[in-house]
Amino acid sequence: MNITVAAVALVAGIYVWWLAVRRLTTKPWEAQGTYDGRDTAQMAGPAAARIGLWVFLAVATSFFALFITAYLMRMNPEAVKGVDLRDWRPVADPAILWVTTALLVAGSCGMQLASWALRRGDFQRARAGMLAGGLFAIAFLAGQWLAWRQLQAAGYYAAGNPANAFFYVLTGLHGLHLLGGLFVWGRAASRMYQGSTAGDSTRLSVELCTVYWHYLLLVWLVLFGLLLIT
Repeated sequence: MNITVAAVALVAGIYVWWLAVRRLTTKPWEAQGTYDGRDTAQMAGPAAARIGLWVFLAVATSFFALFITAYLMRMNPEAVKGVDLRDWRPVADPAILWVTTALLVAGSCGMQLASWALRRGDFQRARAGMLAGGLFAIAFLAGQWLAWRQLQAAGYYAAGNPANAFFYVLTGLHGLHLLGGLFVWGRAASRMYQGSTAGDSTRLSVELCTVYWHYLLLVWLVLFGLLLIT
């Protein structure tokens, strides 16, 4: 399995998730068939959305795993026999990465608070947690951009050496995944702030966003730890 296959699989996972979310947001009166058919479609919606998310996460995990494997192999000059790979020069990790890590942890905690609050019927606290989760995620992306700017100011360009390129690729891929999650978060947050109560679709959206935020936090901790020790 190579990077091209992983990219195709990632696109397929995104498409499956999109279909599941689209099925979830379909209005009951738009369903065709009998009342029993509409009821079955409504019951299948949440299950399809959860399955779609987990399929996407499985594909994304494989995608990140391939890049991490390539990173470790490229860093080791003895990994490929007969090829001189001694041009690897480690990147000086910007100190701001510690701050962005804390921001992502805070965002994940905010999403978990929103999910717990909705289960208890505390809609106001759920709104606050949802807002915190999104704002901390946006702050994380802003911090990552500042880290890139600091590296470029210090002369660490992507074309400079393979370690630089991998740093930008790994952090960039993670940022793109979080940016995609913010699109779904924005739709769910707008519904929460437009209504006085949370419907089933809103609760499910918050639940899925919470899982996704936790997943991206875990991926970032792995990537950050890898960058620190190498």
